[in-house]
Amino acid sequence: MGQASSTPATTPEPPTTPSADSGKCNSSVQKVGIKSGKKICCCCPETKKARDACILSKGEEDSECLKLIELHKECLRGEGFDVK
Repeated sequence: MGQASSTPATTPEPPTTPSADSGKCNSSVQKVGIKSGKKICCCCPETKKARDACILSKGEEDSECLKLIELHKECLRGEGFDVK
């Protein structure tokens, strides 16, 4: 063909991510716990699992579930998150 020269197209660089699992949370602003350095979605897996199982089986207003919700909030506060 011809001897036409062209400049290569530049591709934008992908955004840098703070960690390999950054896509797991849906928040555009990731907050990290002061003590653990983990994101809120990855902190307190034991209390989170118990809370979620209770809510699914009994509903959010169940007295046992309300206790588990509060325990999970306390755990998150212990990690340095501001949970209401």
